[in-house]
Amino acid sequence: MYCFEVWRCFSLWILFRILFCCLMKKEKKFDAVQIAVLAAGKGKRMGSEGSKVLVPVLGKPMIERILDEIESSGVGASPIVVVGYDAEHVCQLVGRRGVCVVQKEQLGTGHAVKTVLEAIGPETTCLVILYGDHPFISIETMRTLAEHGLSENSAVTLLTVCVPDFDGWRALFMDFGRVVRNPDGTIREIVEKKDASPEQLAIHEVNPGYYAFQTDWLRSHIEKLTNENNQKEFYLTDLISMAMRGGGGVEAIPIEDPIEGLGVNTPEQLALAEAAYREKRKKVDLD
Repeated sequence: MYCFEVWRCFSLWILFRILFCCLMKKEKKFDAVQIAVLAAGKGKRMGSEGSKVLVPVLGKPMIERILDEIESSGVGASPIVVVGYDAEHVCQLVGRRGVCVVQKEQLGTGHAVKTVLEAIGPETTCLVILYGDHPFISIETMRTLAEHGLSENSAVTLLTVCVPDFDGWRALFMDFGRVVRNPDGTIREIVEKKDASPEQLAIHEVNPGYYAFQTDWLRSHIEKLTNENNQKEFYLTDLISMAMRGGGGVEAIPIEDPIEGLGVNTPEQLALAEAAYREKRKKVDLD
């Protein structure tokens, strides 16, 4: 009996060690990943006094909801949060859960990522870009994006959302950039809504803005961005075309649940997004 107890304890200890080592190995693979959350915009259409990312979604500020998911994902160390408008209050909420860097001028998403690159070192080989006003991305999707970004198969990995129409809560995707593909199915470019033709606006595959970049490639190409567009901003999406033309390659991964790609810019969009998420949770609970 004594020998059996000793053997059982020894077996449990061995099992614990195996599980612990697997867990450490699993998380260690993300050491070279840096997550950056773009949260510098004011969000005039939200009508809030402070930063848009501080607006509660289902009872919790958007930026806090995203930070919760990042922590639980185990991807990288502390995320970088790009702040601008109302930076003091955003950084107070972020606290020790992330590192705030200031985008002094809001000149577009490309300019924001350039600010991030100035804050990271050579040990980071993959940069994952998320948005402070996209509060529903899941842990699993973050990990998938990081894993593909680390694979080095393509200079850029992006997530896309496909919808059958823009009715109901899916109308929230109307403002998103359209994913334009070549006849062979490869991605040609991402066209922002404000710059899209009527034919391009009819495309139902949209870009929620989630990316994973190989940092060496990103550093060598981000200076090539220009602001020759209707908004006079530096678009991160222009890097997609560069990657296709320059041979770096682009990998596109559809998000299984479109709700994860939802962004919030107005009180009306907030109400639609919350209703869609509640309906999703209700279905999950019933299943």
